[in-house]
Amino acid sequence: MTRAGVQERGRAPVLYSAERPKAFIDAVVAIAMTLLILPLMESVSDAADAEGTALDWLGDHRWQLTSFVLSFAIIAMFWLNHQRLFSGVQRVSTTLLWISMAWLLSIVWLPVATALSGRMPDDDALTKAIYIGSMILTALVATIQRVYVLRHRREFGEISTDTLRGGLSADISMCILFSVALVVSITIPAVNYNALFVMLLMGPMQALVRRLLPPLED
Repeated sequence: MTRAGVQERGRAPVLYSAERPKAFIDAVVAIAMTLLILPLMESVSDAADAEGTALDWLGDHRWQLTSFVLSFAIIAMFWLNHQRLFSGVQRVSTTLLWISMAWLLSIVWLPVATALSGRMPDDDALTKAIYIGSMILTALVATIQRVYVLRHRREFGEISTDTLRGGLSADISMCILFSVALVVSITIPAVNYNALFVMLLMGPMQALVRRLLPPLED
């Protein structure tokens, strides 16, 4: 083998089948979503020990219930976006695997942030920063992941530029909207976690970001 061939081989990333990483990622996300319910399960036991009624429990834990549903929906949104990206990924590199591990770390952390937000006072700015900041972190890592796949898409499989463009606009939109929600929730305490309803603007924001993104080469 020529020296040029050795150098070329040295520059080429080692690629692995994406099947096992996909299954692993799905399993970890499923576990994270399941963990969201644990604080509520514990609160049910506490209410039963205190001989409270179901109505008392619903009233005392209404924010915990809300944060559970909200976090479940947000993790589901992150997972769906991830699925759309990896649907065309057939091979992965070591770098992509590590970026995926960072993304999973942020997902697994979210149940902890959710439990924290459900137990701490509503006006605790640090709790808001941890809870909503965790979502910003996940969106940022997802953006990094998609940009990396975009730069190496021919190595990883048959991934259409239209899919990557749409996904990238979604990732950037989530970063923007979660950041807006964090700023609003902290600067206007009365709004509290209701600032997360800004995510209802996801559709229009994604359409705007997509128009502003430069065209991607096939």
